[in-house]
Amino acid sequence: MQSVRFRIDFNQHCSIGPGKIELLEAISRSGSISRAAQELGMSYRHAWLLVDSLNHSFTEAVTTSSVGGAGGGGVKLTPFGADLIRRYRAVGRRIETLAQTEFEDFVRKARSSATAGLGRRRLVRRTGRARAKPAS
Repeated sequence: MQSVRFRIDFNQHCSIGPGKIELLEAISRSGSISRAAQELGMSYRHAWLLVDSLNHSFTEAVTTSSVGGAGGGGVKLTPFGADLIRRYRAVGRRIETLAQTEFEDFVRKARSSATAGLGRRRLVRRTGRARAKPAS
C-alpha cells in the first residue's frame, strides 16, 4: 500500500488534512510562508489563506509571526501548532498500519497504473427509443 490520506473535521468550519499539515511542516523548516509555499508549489496567497484559516479555526494560534528587524521577519510554529502536526502524524501512522493489515489482500489485486485503464469498457446506456422532433 502506498499511503493513506485523511482529514479530520473538528467541526463544520475547522479541519486539518495532509495539505495544511505539509504547509505547517514546510513553515517549520523554512521560517517563512513564502518559502514554504514555494517549496510546496503553491501561491503565497493560498498558503497565507490556509495559515490564516488555521489560526482562526482554533482558540490557540498555530503560528506566530515577527516583522522586520535586523534578521528580517518570519513565521514559526507555536507549541500548539507543533503538537497539532505531531498528533496528526501519529494518528496517520496508526491508520496506515491498520489499512495495510485490513487491505493487504486488495494490494496484491490492485493493477498498476499502466494497466489500470486497459480492458475498461465505457458503459453507455442505450434506450432504443427515438427522440421526438420538436414541433415546428
